[in-house]
Amino acid sequence: MRKLFFVILSITVLSFYTCSDGDIINVEFDFDNTFQACGTDGLVFYKTRNDPSESLSIKISGLTIEDILEVEDDNIYEADFQLSATNVFNYRTYSNTTLPNNLFCNDIPLSEIKIKKDLVSTSGKVHIKTVLTEDDNDGIPAALEDINGNGNLEDDDTDKDGIPNYLDVDDDGDNVLTKDEKPNPNGDNDLSDAQDTDKDGIPDYLDTDDDGDGVLTRDEENQSQDQNPANDISILLPDYLNPAVATRVPATAFRVHTIYETYVVTLTVSNFNLEIISLDVFDFGVLENGKLSSSRTKVATFN
Repeated sequence: MRKLFFVILSITVLSFYTCSDGDIINVEFDFDNTFQACGTDGLVFYKTRNDPSESLSIKISGLTIEDILEVEDDNIYEADFQLSATNVFNYRTYSNTTLPNNLFCNDIPLSEIKIKKDLVSTSGKVHIKTVLTEDDNDGIPAALEDINGNGNLEDDDTDKDGIPNYLDVDDDGDNVLTKDEKPNPNGDNDLSDAQDTDKDGIPDYLDTDDDGDGVLTRDEENQSQDQNPANDISILLPDYLNPAVATRVPATAFRVHTIYETYVVTLTVSNFNLEIISLDVFDFGVLENGKLSSSRTKVATFN
């Protein structure tokens, strides 16, 4: 939980403030460090809490979820928005004991919600930043797929299929998924114990001939030619792991690759004034939204 305490003369914690109408407003913010977003006429970023019931919300007119997920070539989106009469920052307290999760997601205000106090800041700046992280979810952290150790993940492409290893579900292009070749069997991110069937010093996930029988793993599909050597079993083991079976059936394509995308959206508000609260910078937190996780597919160039 994120707590903000406002200090008077550097020693006194301000836990309440009495307004002119006699209401006491609790200003010890104790909100989660995450927030939600919704809206059709612009986006409302908001967070709520109960006991006491209160909310923080920021409305940015004309903005959509899709807008803030439009990252640039560096996989980053950043934008600043000025608070104004249409872009407002609100702190509200409520008479209700609990608040619904969809408090700000209704075209028509919920009739059962009773607002006690609504403080508004129309001056200040909102900074939104989105960072897209892509991964192949192959059981190897992306940082460990820097094979040449130069700090650039984009130029590590073991199978030369046009997809760098950190996004490649099949690093060696043998049509057996990297995660199924036990690259990190203990889950300790120490790849020195990765499976190496033929003991040639090359782990299976980077070895184009896993059993060392002279036939490429991807060409050992003797029963079904479906870009999956793992289901071709002639004698007990899959043929690609059995050096006693060396029948070659030339592969004609790579498997379709799935690349997983995760967007992290953060928001800060600076130089705002909510009458009783004024801060240089307030960290609004990290967005929680189902649209922030997705995937895309890519067909690798066969070679």
